[in-house]
Amino acid sequence: MLRRLYDWCVNAAGKPYAAWILGAVSFAESSFFPIPPDIMLIPMALARPDRAWFFAGLCTVTSVVGGLLGYFIGAMLYGTVGHWLIQLYGYGDKVDAFRAAYAQYGALIILLKGLTPIPYKIVTITSGFAGYNIGLFIVFSIITRGTRFFVEAFLLHRYGARARTIIEERLGMWASLAAVALVIGFIIVVRVF
Repeated sequence: MLRRLYDWCVNAAGKPYAAWILGAVSFAESSFFPIPPDIMLIPMALARPDRAWFFAGLCTVTSVVGGLLGYFIGAMLYGTVGHWLIQLYGYGDKVDAFRAAYAQYGALIILLKGLTPIPYKIVTITSGFAGYNIGLFIVFSIITRGTRFFVEAFLLHRYGARARTIIEERLGMWASLAAVALVIGFIIVVRVF
């Protein structure tokens, strides 16, 4: 299944609909969807290193716009949709601590958590719930998401051919490492906040 998904992303990289799907996944991941866009961005950039910068830019823009939806969910719909999403991801009892941390470390939280495998939707929803300044939220989201996606694009553009060979030879191992990083990100959020 993993190989089929990877092959689909590689084959779709040159198709016109691929950018739309990548943008939709990036948008949704910032507000409610559990799968990060990196699982599409990486194989697509490996298949088309000449478009790696475009894919990173697309992920950045759609992630920030999706983050605004998450912010809106936290600010306006926390009592219904926002609370349900936070509970779904197992962070219900951590929101008050997260909200209190925003009063002191809001910028740092957005900047650090946007770079890590910690689900960004938790940051976006809680930012809205905590009433964090929306202008600063947008600026910090652009910085953190842009850094994450453009660093990936730089590495994939520069080392694309070698990276593709290494990844394809041991796709299972790399996918397992990514899954472990994601699980560790969830554990860190649960333990820290």
